[in-house]
Amino acid sequence: MQAILGITLLLGSCWVFSENRTAVSWRFVTIGLFIQFLLALILLRVTWITEVLLGLNYFISAIEQATRAGTEFLFGYLGGGAFPVDLNGGSAPYLFAFRVLPQVIVFSVVVALLWHWKILPSIVRVLSKGLQKSLKVSGSVATAGAASLFLGMVETPLVIRAYLAGLTRSEFFTVMTLGMSTVAGSVMVLFASILEGVLPGIIGHILGASMINMIGAIYISRLLIPETQDTVSVDTRIDLTYSSSMDALSQGTKDGLALAVNVGAMLLVLVSFVALANILLSSFVINGQSVSIEQLLGWCFAPIAWLIGIPWSEAIPAGALLGTKLVLNELVAFIQLAQTAELFSPQSRLILLYALCGFANIGSLGILLGGLAVLIPERKEEYLQIAPRSVLSGTVVTLVTGAIVALVSSI
Repeated sequence: MQAILGITLLLGSCWVFSENRTAVSWRFVTIGLFIQFLLALILLRVTWITEVLLGLNYFISAIEQATRAGTEFLFGYLGGGAFPVDLNGGSAPYLFAFRVLPQVIVFSVVVALLWHWKILPSIVRVLSKGLQKSLKVSGSVATAGAASLFLGMVETPLVIRAYLAGLTRSEFFTVMTLGMSTVAGSVMVLFASILEGVLPGIIGHILGASMINMIGAIYISRLLIPETQDTVSVDTRIDLTYSSSMDALSQGTKDGLALAVNVGAMLLVLVSFVALANILLSSFVINGQSVSIEQLLGWCFAPIAWLIGIPWSEAIPAGALLGTKLVLNELVAFIQLAQTAELFSPQSRLILLYALCGFANIGSLGILLGGLAVLIPERKEEYLQIAPRSVLSGTVVTLVTGAIVALVSSI
């Protein structure tokens, strides 16, 4: 009942803030919610599916080992090679910048090559057909939804660039929500490295979360901005291409390097600002303890954590993670989850993983707007108007997914 209440209140809040409450199709919402629940049930409860998802970790482990060969060659002991002095435990120190961020570069190249070799586009087309048949959405929206499982919030609209100008207001908002609700394939390996040990089969859970969120993004965006025009469901051409394998390798390397540098710089700044905020707040004492930004966020978001199925005894630290994800970003929240995993039960860790798995935050809004300014400048007035709602819709999507996982895991 706790999670059911949470889903009801979250969807009800979207209806309250809807542009046109009378145009909301509750049949469409019900179908989407049912598909989400069915997906979660299959991913978490069907044994052989679970084993397949667990097997994905071997692939990620292979990426890590292959990357380590390159980092050891380039950075020596900083990248995992033999340390020049004796250490307690006999292993080189684990330095985030030299051991984790290079994996982002390598995995970006893997994604680019799989895209050029038509493996990922084939998967996108199959998933797109499934979305068109199950949810009756247009080919453009279905293609963007399927592509959002592997690409980032800017690359996803790039896939359907030729169709952006012709999208209805509701469809355009759905594409924006898809970018906010899922995580890019290039950073999945980063999240998996951070959360290794928090849950078994972590990469499978991250991919599964994006799949469930993809469905949620489509129907929850229609709650906030309902479709009031006729849409045409036709086959959509995929615009994102590479001229050759070498082009995919070089472009993937360039994009991965830019992403790794951006992630490193962002972490440096955000972690430093959290520390600065805690220093400034340390002069305030409540119940004999200094106030911290984590405590403030925990108190604010604890009711939301409880609504998605977290026990009240764990709601404050869980709320802090949800608040960090929204105010800062999901990467900082995942790092904090890895550091505080012992505070949560296994079920709460599972719920939090799914509830945190999305790009919806204030910083991502700037990235999305910057990408749209290049791709579709003629709709600038429109996307600036609806952009703040995409943060709301993306946040609700991940929270509803967390609540659904709470329901399924308790069965």
